[in-house]
Amino acid sequence: MRSNRKMLLFLRLAVIVTVLAVGVVAFTGLFKSQEGINPDLKVTQPVDDFTKMVFTSPKGEYLGEKQVAAFTSVGDIMFHGTQITNAYDSGSGSYNFDDNFKNVNKFFEAADIAMGNFETVTAGGTPQGYPVFNAPDEVLDSIKSSGFDVLTTANNHSLDKGKTGVLRTLEEIEKRDLISTGTFSEPEDEITVLETKGIRVGLIAYTYGLNGMESLLTPAELGYMINIIDEEKIKQDIQKAKDQDCDMIFVSIHWGNEYQLSPTNQQEQLANKIFNWGADVVLGSHPHVIQRSEIINIGGEDKFVIYSQGNFLSNQRRETLPSISARNYTEDGVIVHIKVEKDMITGKASLASVSYTPTWVYRYNAGGRLKYEILPVKESIETMSLGSQVLEKLKQSYDNTTGKMSYYNRAIQ
Repeated sequence: MRSNRKMLLFLRLAVIVTVLAVGVVAFTGLFKSQEGINPDLKVTQPVDDFTKMVFTSPKGEYLGEKQVAAFTSVGDIMFHGTQITNAYDSGSGSYNFDDNFKNVNKFFEAADIAMGNFETVTAGGTPQGYPVFNAPDEVLDSIKSSGFDVLTTANNHSLDKGKTGVLRTLEEIEKRDLISTGTFSEPEDEITVLETKGIRVGLIAYTYGLNGMESLLTPAELGYMINIIDEEKIKQDIQKAKDQDCDMIFVSIHWGNEYQLSPTNQQEQLANKIFNWGADVVLGSHPHVIQRSEIINIGGEDKFVIYSQGNFLSNQRRETLPSISARNYTEDGVIVHIKVEKDMITGKASLASVSYTPTWVYRYNAGGRLKYEILPVKESIETMSLGSQVLEKLKQSYDNTTGKMSYYNRAIQ
């Protein structure tokens, strides 16, 4: 009870100090010197510092309200022909991909907002894999049920089935109450804003190209339907996000060279430009292997980039890519956990932490079918009964991924 009284007394004093400060500022407007100049009576404490002072206890504990929002992001979600064929149930005439995600659902369900790069289309008709992707609609059911909230759709396969494929994919995503960005059915004046716990995050997505299929759209359609990497456009979109009162700005970008384990100079340079234009987080995809992440300080503020998040789900692996030297690494992915903190008194938002859950695509034969499961690597090593060869692959995958990750205020998981 005594503690409650002290707190009540402190809060009353805080209110009194605030009222007095406002009164002093107002009081200066009531009097002028003989020359008609306001006397030099003013509060010299900066507004943010003064607010923090008022809401700080004698013990140094900040009493203002803070909110923390948790975001997760993954790289390329792909459905090759072998995956599609083995997910088909002839009895029901339908597909089911739920098992792909069953070991990682909990990470997305625990997040406030979960995001991934949807590197295919759902154009209807006969499903097919590489080189012209067209996944069955059921892939979206499994993605939704696994806990995803947002799919970025700007990548080099966005136009695999032409304009119809772009439009129908967006319709099917929307039917499942998922948010998408990167491709659009009509011109958009505003960028996508993700809002949770009073924190507004602008999300914009771009791709380096469309596998030479750009001519399937008219120049006007290409200008608004698919976000192609263009520095001036990115800069303008970041400004739009600021104008829409976003607290943080995330950029999802499909770039770089396939199967290259390190980012190119162009990736590094563009990331720095994006940060200098005002974005806070850059989430890379396309190389199909993990590339490093890092924290970059711009003007006293910490920014985060992961140049490639690798393959979250695909049939790319050592068995299917014999001519690719980096084939072993195509089985690796990572769930990026990003926490954003906002001071609800000052309105200031910042990067609170970045951590990681390395993943690996486990492909095995069961009942005459190939099965695919995304495994959280460390947990699977510790808890699953797996053969020695699989365990060795998991350990190699874990070492590869963790060796490239820079974490922020939290250890690698």
